[in-house]
Amino acid sequence: MARSVLSSAHFQNEEAAFAYVEARLWPEGPNCPKCGATDEHIGKLNGKTTRLGLYKCYACTKPFTVRIGTIFEGSHLPLHLWLQVIHLMCASKKGVSTRQIQRMLECSMKTAWFLTHRIREAMKDGGIGPLGGEGMVLEADTTYIGGKEKNKHVGKRTRGNIGGVGKLIVHSIVERDGRVRSHHIPRVNGETLRPILEAHADKKSALMTDTAGGYMQIGREFARHEMVDHGKDEYVRGDAYSNTVEGYFSILKRGLTGVYHSVSEAHLHRYLAEFDFRHSNREKLGTDDVSRADLALLGVKGKRLAYRTVS
Repeated sequence: MARSVLSSAHFQNEEAAFAYVEARLWPEGPNCPKCGATDEHIGKLNGKTTRLGLYKCYACTKPFTVRIGTIFEGSHLPLHLWLQVIHLMCASKKGVSTRQIQRMLECSMKTAWFLTHRIREAMKDGGIGPLGGEGMVLEADTTYIGGKEKNKHVGKRTRGNIGGVGKLIVHSIVERDGRVRSHHIPRVNGETLRPILEAHADKKSALMTDTAGGYMQIGREFARHEMVDHGKDEYVRGDAYSNTVEGYFSILKRGLTGVYHSVSEAHLHRYLAEFDFRHSNREKLGTDDVSRADLALLGVKGKRLAYRTVS
């Protein structure tokens, strides 16, 4: 008989949710977020009036739960509902809107909005080394996010931004059959592209781009640099193409336009982190939806302060 993933105990029961999160964030037993003491100095409080999941550190005498020091801290939303939303955001290829989360949880829009942004903070790439490597192929390209100027209210139109008038520019580096890393950039030139490629692309890789001028100089520093000239209707020349990154952009744009509708410049980097996370942890790479949600859950640690900057 068919059974919903969301019928699992940790999605429905608060005690099971705490046990699930503790098993993943404390694989070797609880540790104090205040002083770092480990299991031998910590005891679980089981009084009748004690709140669920409460521990006490006998080294610094401070009480704590698994929520402390994570994006869950300071939230009154039950932990099993947090886990539901994490799973839905990880399993939905183009994302889940704030309004949808609001309707599902029957909470305020403000609660749903902060909830989803905190989860995006947990999805951020920790920047563990550059993409690519010897024998690997990277594709780099830019795309423009936003509506046409002629369709905007006259007071919201932007003038003089050559190339992408009134639009936000996104640059992505994609490993073929691998991960992706995206950034919002102010303009497309060597000054903005060089720092990104130097920080996030291994120069032992082969680099595939279009003929944008910003790639010319730094491209020479890679093992191989091939360019395709879209202006001359050239899209594939042997293994020289940027179709992988273009495919990623198609999913990104469908999500931003069809699910989120309007994304401000101030928060675009958070949405990019969400789409990057799903692409970099997908079934083709051996990560199913449940494992992807567990990876997002591991990212909540150390992100306690991050959500306070969301405004």
